[in-house]
Order: sequence, then structure tokens, then C-alpha cells
Amino acid sequence: MTSVPVIELNNGVRMPQLGYGVFQVPDDETAAVVKTALETGYRSIDTAAVYGNEKGVGQAIAESGIARDELFVTTKLWNSAQGYDSTLKAFDDSMAKLGLEQLDLYLIHWPTPERGKFVDTWKAFEKLYADGRVRAIGVSNFQPAHLERLMDAANVVPAVNQVELHPYLQQPEVREFDTKNGIATEAWSPLAKGGSLLGDPVVAELAVKHSRTPAQIVLRWHLQLGNVVIPKSVTPSRIEENFDLFGFTLTEEELDSLTPLDRGERTGPDPDTFNAA
Repeated sequence: MTSVPVIELNNGVRMPQLGYGVFQVPDDETAAVVKTALETGYRSIDTAAVYGNEKGVGQAIAESGIARDELFVTTKLWNSAQGYDSTLKAFDDSMAKLGLEQLDLYLIHWPTPERGKFVDTWKAFEKLYADGRVRAIGVSNFQPAHLERLMDAANVVPAVNQVELHPYLQQPEVREFDTKNGIATEAWSPLAKGGSLLGDPVVAELAVKHSRTPAQIVLRWHLQLGNVVIPKSVTPSRIEENFDLFGFTLTEEELDSLTPLDRGERTGPDPDTFNAA
């Protein structure tokens, strides 16, 4: 089995650089696709309370026969549960669905700046971390201004910032801030939901040159930039394809050829204005 690179988070916890995401996978289908991912070789699974499929993830883990310490499981706190006491309750709910005693990574899903609760929420995260219930804590969709406000009041620096990131939205300011502060950057929607990115002439040319698919080129770009990446697919052949990233390398010149593709183009909401409950 191909060995996935591991990154060391700022607290010493080791996290696979390539994981499997289950966004928008129905709960009753989740166990089967996660089982396929685990059989393919993935050892990091990313879910969230709002996805409604934590139970399916837990079922797949329980039935996999894989030792718990070989797996890295992430879930996220939804916006409506932000606040100190409500965060602790939401964590218990997620853990019951996952069937786990300890979580590897817990993320605040969105800053929801109008709600104004992410600092109090982080205090609850710090308690969960201090109590050993989660091995690492982090955030998702936080811009530098959100992170600065959080860190001004925090005792623990976030280990991870998971953001929308792909060649059409390269987020250089976020990545630079994360790197400067020892925060790992994790990419959701790493393929920009497929679409025009995978048909882009620059990506297509590299795919032909390396005898790879456009998706493999983009995912390899992420890995070589140092991003943690969590592609999602429910198709077994695509799950395997997205894992097969280690038999080739992009040159510096090839990596640089993707830089001009940045359009600042989001497939998801803007973190500065997204406040959904």
C-alpha cells in the first residue's frame, strides 16, 4: 500500500496529508463509501455535524477492523451550536454518533462573524483539548482577521485551518498567515467541484504530459504546496484515482504554471458574510 505523507501539527500530532471527505454524502450511503476509501488506503476521514453522516462514518470505522490509532478522524462544530456550553454538548452528540472515545481533530466550521461567538466557542475547544477528548483543535473557513481575533484571546493556537482552496482560489494571504503562525492549511473543494478547472488547458496539458488525470494533477499540486487535502467522491474508481498521487512529481516550473490560474473564484460562501444557522 502506498504510504501517504504525514505532516506534524504544531502540537506534535501527526496527520495524513491526504484524506477522504464525505461532504454531501447521505448517511445511509456513507458507511459503504468510507469502507471503500479505507480499503483503498485512506486513513484520514473528514466529516462534520452538519453533513448528517457522522453515524455512517462511525459505522465504517467500527466495521473496518483497522486499529483506532491508525485512523485520523475529523469532525466540525456547526454554526448554530457555537457558544461555550452548546459546543460541549454538540461535541458529545458528535462523539456518540461517531462511536468514538477520542477525536483526532475538531474544527469550528465557520467563523460566522455576526454571531460573535467563536472566541467563547474556542474556550470550549481548549477545554476538550485539555481534557484529552480531542488530540488537536482547529478552525475552518477562518480568514486572517478572524484568526487574529481568536488568537488574541486563545491559550492554544489552532493546529489546522481548513479553507476552500484550489487553483482558481489559491488564498495566498491565508496560506501565508497560517504558515507564519504554525497553522496547517487544509483544502476543501480541492478540485473546485470539478467543472471548468479540470478542463482548463494548463491542467489538461500537464495531465497529458504525465499520463495522469486532471484531478490527479491538481491534487498533486496541493500536496507539493504543503496543503492537507481531502478530495471527495462516491465513485470507487475516482476514490482510488484520487489516492494514486505518489508515482509522479510536478516540477517547480509546472507548479508555477498553475499560479496564474488564481481568479479568486469561490464555489462556496464567503467567510466574511456567511452566518447561516
